[in-house]
Amino acid sequence: MQLRALLVLAAGFIGALSPLAYAQDYPSRPIRMVVPFGPGTSTDITGRIFAQGLSQQLKQTIVVENKPGAGGNIGTELVAKAPPNGYTLSFGTVGTLAINAALYRKLAFDPLHDFVPLALAGATPTLLVVRADAPYASVAELVAYAKQHPDKVSFASAGNGTSGHLAGELLKVMSGARMTHIPYKEGTQALTAVYSGQVDFMFYHPAAVMPHIAGGRLKALAASSARRAAAAPNVPTLVESGFPGFDLVAWFMLAGPAGMPAPVLKQLLEAGERVLKTPEIVRQLESQGIEQLPIASADLPGFLAAENAKWAKIVRASGAQVD
Repeated sequence: MQLRALLVLAAGFIGALSPLAYAQDYPSRPIRMVVPFGPGTSTDITGRIFAQGLSQQLKQTIVVENKPGAGGNIGTELVAKAPPNGYTLSFGTVGTLAINAALYRKLAFDPLHDFVPLALAGATPTLLVVRADAPYASVAELVAYAKQHPDKVSFASAGNGTSGHLAGELLKVMSGARMTHIPYKEGTQALTAVYSGQVDFMFYHPAAVMPHIAGGRLKALAASSARRAAAAPNVPTLVESGFPGFDLVAWFMLAGPAGMPAPVLKQLLEAGERVLKTPEIVRQLESQGIEQLPIASADLPGFLAAENAKWAKIVRASGAQVD
């Protein structure tokens, strides 16, 4: 009996030490990074660039796995419920980690309690674009036209609750103009609808719209961020266009399940900081229109909380809701 008791005690002691042992060896095997959107999307492209840098810093393979569906909720939930050992991470977005909490009536995870933010990969403003031969050359002219023709002006988006959709809703609220939202399954379909004249305008990422602007299909009237977009420095902001306080950007964030061991969390936070100081990685991100935000890793939880509160107000004002 004494031997059995000793064995049970020893097993319990070893079990108690194992998380620490794993943390000290971290990372001893490949890390899974879940991208909650499909291949070729802006999140996927940005995530793979960041994964390249993270792999270099941790000296370990990062396996990027696309798990799209339900506005990014399927892949995000998978990570929220994964063991918090640092081997399953999420490359989240403003949608999955901020907007969806207010947009969906039922969500199987809480972005503020089920996740710990690890690195803010960057942000991209959206550009308000119209077809090249549209009868308005500024946001003021677009709004004036919309007020003269209630419910006749329409705006496209890559889907209900996306940052582009909510940017359009915020413009409606701030301008008082009655405009109609038309959601599409993906951004490329929405862009096609705009430059073909089926829809009047949309807010979308610079990396996606700039080729169409250069090709003469679209023109940009404004940027959704407080400062001008680096990819389109000649395009005024919505603030400059007469809408003070209009500041919406789409951002990308590496996050992990809450409850990771402190040594693992420390390694990931430090590695994330080094990735964003790697010139080649920064150059690749900038080529996709991703701009760095001056937010330290220690301030990421506060940033995430503030973004959840900000977007919740916009979702409520818009009346957008997904069951």
